[in-house]
Amino acid sequence: MTRAELIEQIRIKRSFLCVGLDTDIKKIPSFFLDTEDPIFEFNKAIIDATQDYCVAYKPNVAFYECHGPKGWESLKKTLDYIPENIFTVADAKRGDIGNTSNYYADTFFNYLNADSVTIAPYMGEDSVTPFFEYENKWVILLALTSNKGALDFQFMADNNNEQLFKKVLRKSQEWGTDENLMYVVGATRAEGIGEVRAIAPNNFFLVPGVGAQGGSLEDVANYGWNDDCGLLVNSSRGIIYASQEKDFAEKAGAAAKDLQAQMAKILDEKKF
Repeated sequence: MTRAELIEQIRIKRSFLCVGLDTDIKKIPSFFLDTEDPIFEFNKAIIDATQDYCVAYKPNVAFYECHGPKGWESLKKTLDYIPENIFTVADAKRGDIGNTSNYYADTFFNYLNADSVTIAPYMGEDSVTPFFEYENKWVILLALTSNKGALDFQFMADNNNEQLFKKVLRKSQEWGTDENLMYVVGATRAEGIGEVRAIAPNNFFLVPGVGAQGGSLEDVANYGWNDDCGLLVNSSRGIIYASQEKDFAEKAGAAAKDLQAQMAKILDEKKF
């Protein structure tokens, strides 16, 4: 998907919602366990219920690959089922030397046909650039995360008092463009979103942490907005596990619709 196509979907749906498909077989309604592919059947119902309210889906690959070949089949079927006009994120957080990254890129962009993949930048340029070789595909680079361990490295400063996450942002701008490079920026570090936006004014941000993790949608919009919206705000548990009863899909749709309504209000206020 191109940047222009993504922006157009945000305008049409009045939404910048990404629904995280972190599908835990231990948490889905028990009646799915009697089906041939419980994970896919659950995802299919969630997609049917939420697709009118979101512009992206983000399956977390770990929740699938732990089931071996069957899990990879569920992941592929899920990505194939998502409508073509909805952006897809393979949340895999890969990052390795160039030749290995070539195969990772082939897996996620050719075999799974995802629009994007999340990448860890620690190994540097040659671990990331293979993913940029695919037309209309995106790298979503980890920039500033909201987990406790982020404090271990991301805020470390060099002799010029530049923090590591800022160095990653500045250097990675040399590898990609705002047409193929996004950043992961955690919602629970609202002021940090503003610092990232100052360094990467035109790139889209994938922002996890709104909803169950306590991030504020309003803060994300205030700190992270750019002229093209520039935001994909993810909600996972707050939507897909809104209910574990037979009304799970209805409740998931209602939760997604509620977030979409809040986003529509923000888009209107921003005159987008």
